[in-house]
Amino acid sequence: MSVATAAALTLSVDEKATLRTAAYGAVSLLAAASGSPHKVATHGSIALYSGTGPIGYALAEKSKVKDLSGKSVAEIADKVFPALAEAVALLERKSPAEADNFRAAVGVALASGIHALKGGPTPGVTAMLAKIEAALATA
Repeated sequence: MSVATAAALTLSVDEKATLRTAAYGAVSLLAAASGSPHKVATHGSIALYSGTGPIGYALAEKSKVKDLSGKSVAEIADKVFPALAEAVALLERKSPAEADNFRAAVGVALASGIHALKGGPTPGVTAMLAKIEAALATA
């Protein structure tokens, strides 16, 4: 990515918050669907924090991520799936290349989370992964 491309994408505080909610929310959903939520969340979050370019800067900011708690996976999903759709739609409008970078960053984070699972992904994790990937593709 050239310096000109990185400078071309300007995100407001609210837009960056939406990206963080979507990305860290996707990791939270995957963690909630797994038998090892702490491992999945840790590995996925480290991957998000390791991003580069405008997306990497937005995801690495130390500001608070919107409430991702819930009494069930369904409650968390009700917050995360709209944020994923909003984040991708926002980036598609502003910079389609950065939308692809966002999808890739979230994909790497999810793969990192799955990699942390002993014995590989369970059917529940696989189903949640498919739902998150579908949400990332639907903008």
